[in-house]
Amino acid sequence: MVRGSGTALNVVTILVGSGLGVALRGRLPTRTRDTVTDALGLVTLVIGGLNLASLGDEAYRRAVSPSGTLLVVLGAMLIGGIVGSLLQLEHRLEQVGSWLQRRLAGDGSSESRARFVEGFVDASLVFVIGPLAVLGSLSDGLGRGIDQLALKATLDGFASLAFAASLGWGVAASALSVGIVQGSLTLLGALLGGLLPAALVSAVTATGGVLLLGVGLRLLQIKPVPVGDMLPALIVAPVLTALVGALR
Repeated sequence: MVRGSGTALNVVTILVGSGLGVALRGRLPTRTRDTVTDALGLVTLVIGGLNLASLGDEAYRRAVSPSGTLLVVLGAMLIGGIVGSLLQLEHRLEQVGSWLQRRLAGDGSSESRARFVEGFVDASLVFVIGPLAVLGSLSDGLGRGIDQLALKATLDGFASLAFAASLGWGVAASALSVGIVQGSLTLLGALLGGLLPAALVSAVTATGGVLLLGVGLRLLQIKPVPVGDMLPALIVAPVLTALVGALR
């Protein structure tokens, strides 16, 4: 699979979903949206579980010992979660979204322009900010497949359909934000792919699997896990792996 194809797929689904949403004009039943979201939540749990298989990667086991792989992920989640919660990452992201919306939509422009900008800003924040955007793009760049971005593309396609049904074509413009941000992360993953030892990549993948389980729980409305606050774990995991490996 060509690197970057995951982001390209994501852009296409947003455009298609937005077009369908504008055509439906809010006539999509709530029950249908809920059923689709539940199905995607279950698939997210499956993909998260598959990512946890990286706990058994040979390079990772050699670096931190067979019994240390899960402990590294646990430590990364705890440290990352503490750091993220102290920094109030989710709350700050919400504040940024509110500021952007006031900044762009509060200029006294016409109602149609205001709705377009609102659709663009709201959809951009939903589609760009989140674990799947980060994990999926990095995984694509690292050459580990586009499974996560394919899942995100499906989620975003249905979400854009619902958004566009009420906010119009501004939602389709958010595809530009997705292309820029995820494309940059994919490029970063490609650049790091030749530098990161296999053990560090496995640590990031396994930790990302845990975060994806949190996303699945949120989609299923089982528990609103603050996954945004836990994102620093993706940085802590390879650092802990390298540290443990150096001390052994």
